[in-house]
Amino acid sequence: MTESTYRIQGATGEWEVVVGLEVHAQITTNAKLFSGAATAFGAEPNTQVSLVDAAMPGMLPVPNRECIRQAVRTGMAIDAQINKWSRFDRKNYFYADLPQGYQISQLYHPIVGEGQIAIVLDEKNPDTSTKVIGVERIHVEQDAGKLMHDQHPTSSYVDLNRSGVALMEIVSKPDMRSPAEAGAYLSKLRTILRYVGSCDGNMDQGSMRADVNVSVRKPGEAFGTRTETKNVNSVRFVMAVVEHEASRQVDVLEAGGKIVQETRLYDPDRNETRSMRSKEDAHDYRYFPDPDLLPLELDDAFLEECRASLPELPDVKRKRYEQALGLSAYNATTLTADADTARWFETLVAEAARIQGKSESDVAKASANWLLSELYGALNRLGKTLDTSPVGPTDGAELLALVADGTISGTIAKQVFEIMLETGDKPAKIVEEKGLKQTSDTGAIEAAVAKVLADNGDKVEQYRGGKEALFGFFVGQTMKAMQGKANPQVVNELVKKGLAG
Repeated sequence: MTESTYRIQGATGEWEVVVGLEVHAQITTNAKLFSGAATAFGAEPNTQVSLVDAAMPGMLPVPNRECIRQAVRTGMAIDAQINKWSRFDRKNYFYADLPQGYQISQLYHPIVGEGQIAIVLDEKNPDTSTKVIGVERIHVEQDAGKLMHDQHPTSSYVDLNRSGVALMEIVSKPDMRSPAEAGAYLSKLRTILRYVGSCDGNMDQGSMRADVNVSVRKPGEAFGTRTETKNVNSVRFVMAVVEHEASRQVDVLEAGGKIVQETRLYDPDRNETRSMRSKEDAHDYRYFPDPDLLPLELDDAFLEECRASLPELPDVKRKRYEQALGLSAYNATTLTADADTARWFETLVAEAARIQGKSESDVAKASANWLLSELYGALNRLGKTLDTSPVGPTDGAELLALVADGTISGTIAKQVFEIMLETGDKPAKIVEEKGLKQTSDTGAIEAAVAKVLADNGDKVEQYRGGKEALFGFFVGQTMKAMQGKANPQVVNELVKKGLAG
């Protein structure tokens, strides 16, 4: 276990930052936690509201089994305690977007207990830069609605589409000590949720957001008073909140002030946090067991089904990529950081192995290098993602096969790839139509080598005089003369032969 070193230097010495995150993750289901209303993103206001969500008199909540299942699977994915018996509580407070006047949540008996998430602080050395962050609990609760202040100059409106949407609140322990650790934790949690399929992790759409708890202390002292910055919706903003809020607290303390336990909001335009309200304690919400809901009791068959449905998780997958496929630690970490990327890569490798008649370990390195450099570079340039890529994994595998069997060179492969991006054509068709097949015609290559050597007599003498670095120059000039179509291995052999005299 390692820890990043992050200290704030104040007038009275160094200060240590203590961070904990409460992440609200919208559970991936087609219906809400206690009603059958839809949960589609982007619907017109108040078009996905049932009588239960609107808190009409006499309406009773009925738990959505899939929401419970996804919460349990998430707990299992972080090696957490799964509580066979749990209970829903009412959290009472008034707000205009909360029709019931209370939120159904879990305080005293959550569905998931303590677990852990391992974060990597150096992607090039994941095995020696890992830190384990404790997770205190995961509980299931319903979301509130949304106030809309920009629809009318003097009025606010209420949209209840989100009212009753199922959330997991994933509460970390205060184990993080820097902005980087907080960012790594949130990124890793998002990765796990997307692998499991329990949350899409789309922070820009509000389906995953973090409350950031920050305090400071002199190293070795007891925890200081914390503040909570609500509803932060990106990894970058979470890191910014930690950095700004920690510095603000140090300034207050060193000026002789005290930190007030409060709720704050983050303004990304000004990169600052602002006070919102004093922080409530549990007794302020008058929690009590929800009288309309029986306790949840999970049997062994349900738990076994949940566990059996889990996919290969990112840490296990990363180690397999390193050990079974021979990838570097950095490439394995990068490829497994996102579930969609890992699936794309595995399809690419499987297709490349099938086309070339080789094992997956034989084609994995070339596949990883092409995906992470050529394809990612092109997609970034075009403003696209793997989901919208004009080139699919089978097309990529066919291109790699043409290089592997000597049909085209690596240089020509880059040209073919650009044409694939523009036209969507298959690589073999492009090579055939453009006449790009690699030649191993020794006669043509020998002629090209002879001309290059004749045109650069001074450099030939320098090479023969001991300046061996010029060998690459002669190879490059020969490839250029052959328009990149010469077999590189043949070129190297014939250049070496020509220089030997």
